[in-house]
Amino acid sequence: MALIDVGVMFAALAVAGAAANRLGQSVIPFYILVGMLLGEHVLGRVSLPIVGAVSVPETAFIALGAELGVVFLLFFLGLEFNLDRLLARRSQIGVAGTIDLANFGAGLVLGWLVFGAFLPAFLVAGIVYISSSAVITKSLIDLGWIANDESEPLLGTLVYEDLFIAVYLAVASALVLGGGDVGAAATDIGIAVGFILALLAVVRFGTPAFDRLVETRNSEFVALRSIAAVVLAAGVAVALGVSEAVAAFFVGMAFSATDRVHEIETLLEPVRDAFAAVFFFWIGLVTDPALFGDVAALIALAVAVTTPTKLVTGYLGGRAFELDVRRSTRVALGMTTRGEFSLIIATIAVTGAETGTFDPALAATINAFAVGYVLVMAILGTTLMGGSAPFESFAVSWLGPDGGNTAEATR
Repeated sequence: MALIDVGVMFAALAVAGAAANRLGQSVIPFYILVGMLLGEHVLGRVSLPIVGAVSVPETAFIALGAELGVVFLLFFLGLEFNLDRLLARRSQIGVAGTIDLANFGAGLVLGWLVFGAFLPAFLVAGIVYISSSAVITKSLIDLGWIANDESEPLLGTLVYEDLFIAVYLAVASALVLGGGDVGAAATDIGIAVGFILALLAVVRFGTPAFDRLVETRNSEFVALRSIAAVVLAAGVAVALGVSEAVAAFFVGMAFSATDRVHEIETLLEPVRDAFAAVFFFWIGLVTDPALFGDVAALIALAVAVTTPTKLVTGYLGGRAFELDVRRSTRVALGMTTRGEFSLIIATIAVTGAETGTFDPALAATINAFAVGYVLVMAILGTTLMGGSAPFESFAVSWLGPDGGNTAEATR
């Protein structure tokens, strides 16, 4: 029956993807929704004559496939960012990214006011802070913005967020698995940070080794060696208490400096998309939609608070790159989208509940909040980007084409 369950899952994902494409929306909310529909909390409560249960259980394959989805998503994100190119624009990226950190502070305050404790507030701060690299990049391509000036501050700020969240995930994992005891988790945090520094050294100095690894004319071997490198690194990271997403991101950055980066992207893109779909499906599968009623007020409050903060910090980030008002407004609208990383953070709480180091009820609440929040923000963000024209016109009419600067607007 496991093979049938997997077949049903992929069939449902194919239908959901086609529906999202027809409606011009991101596939992420649709994958999550179909996972919830086929999970134990919805169709799992339905039993038909002869057929029996019509839901898809959380099999070992689906759970592992979801983990691989995270690995490949972050591996590809790393492939997009060459360390030398980032260093060349480090000043602008640093300013825009530091401004963007205000969203983490807003999330920390929001989480503390709601839960009254540091650890859940820390998780909520990460969930509302991090924008979706996957959804934003896809939207940039679909809208034709990828070659425009606004793409650089968007991608640059995303890099800053990803580097920050790499350390954050290591700390959050250590704290949650350590039961929230900062002292007890200090050793694990030290190991995690040390591992991240080692990965940075690999990215900085390991390009020749990665070049030799994929130095073959056989495309099959290029694919297998690349997969081996990223999955093994992710496995070591998990064993050391570091998020597999962090390791995958840095391995991707290491491969980005090789001569075969475009071939790797072409070969592994279908693999990434298939397992990423499984990840989002799994998120829905383990989420009880009945909990949305309990967190609806928190979701609404988070949307009301963090949408304006992202708009303001995104706009200022665009200005840090010396863009005019219209293009800075596009940056602001793009940064509102949340997605995969917010869900990855929520899975830390779920993992902690499974291992007995985090309160299960609190983990379920945080997971339901993250899923609901991502569903709203992914749809809102892609809609704002697709319908940016009136917002751009309003910003120009209010602030002027150059935002009040005496210098002529750039580009």
